[in-house]
Amino acid sequence: MAFDAFALILAMLALGMVFARFRVFPDNAADVLNKVVLYICLPAAVLTYVPRLQLDISLLGIMLTPWLLMLLTLALVSLATRVFGFERQVHAVLLLCVALCNSSFIGYPMVRALLGDHALPYAVVYDQFGTFVMLSTFGLYVLARYSGDTPPSTGQILLRIARFPPLWALIFALLVMPATPPSWIAGALKNVSDAMLPLVMLAVGLTIQLRLSRAELAPLGIGLLLKLIVLPAAALPLSWAFGLQGEMLRVNVLETAMPTMITAAALAISHRLAPRLAAAMVGYGIVLSLVTLPAWVWVLDRVA
Repeated sequence: MAFDAFALILAMLALGMVFARFRVFPDNAADVLNKVVLYICLPAAVLTYVPRLQLDISLLGIMLTPWLLMLLTLALVSLATRVFGFERQVHAVLLLCVALCNSSFIGYPMVRALLGDHALPYAVVYDQFGTFVMLSTFGLYVLARYSGDTPPSTGQILLRIARFPPLWALIFALLVMPATPPSWIAGALKNVSDAMLPLVMLAVGLTIQLRLSRAELAPLGIGLLLKLIVLPAAALPLSWAFGLQGEMLRVNVLETAMPTMITAAALAISHRLAPRLAAAMVGYGIVLSLVTLPAWVWVLDRVA
């Protein structure tokens, strides 16, 4: 299954890049595809896998891991800024693009491809209680502080969270959705959620940017090293400290190892915060993750 998923990823990524090169689709095609994923495919995945999850105290470690790694990101990025003298906007982009991983758009299909369907409920917990809330709180704060905007109020943050479609799917899945719905409902939701991987990779291929100036190579290299290697490595002992074992430990580390969240980079670009660096963190991160993610699975198979 993992080989099939990677073949599909590479094919859709290549198609997206070809379509972008020859302008086959309208300029806003990637935005439309991402909205389809956000409003349809992601909620379908949540409704498919969350009802199978048994909520208990053992999941607390998965919920807390991205928050603790955010604090580590603050320390490491601040250290790198001091050592290398990064500009203010570069510092902001590294905070966003290192701390916030693509735990849903890419995380769900990659966890499913590398670990199997049974691991997906844990990925949903990591994403919904960790990365998503971080984007709506920490992410908004970084954007406001470094772009000169007024810092968001508590009400604005809560409103942004309330407007997130997968959140409503999560509430419905926890309170109403049965673990084994009628086969026609389960089949339909599964088919819709399966469309997430090709749509996301096609959208990424349409927008991916790999060109960068020489001055931006240092922050890019440091950002990718922290995102793809250092934070997942830190997630492993953190998982042990929380008592996570087996599938929960694997998901916790693998989700941390996902490349930069596309939404976080897009927000940085829209606020004119080192836009080429933000785009490169996404583009290079996705390409390199096709190697680093299987490598982390290999490591986990030997230590988990």
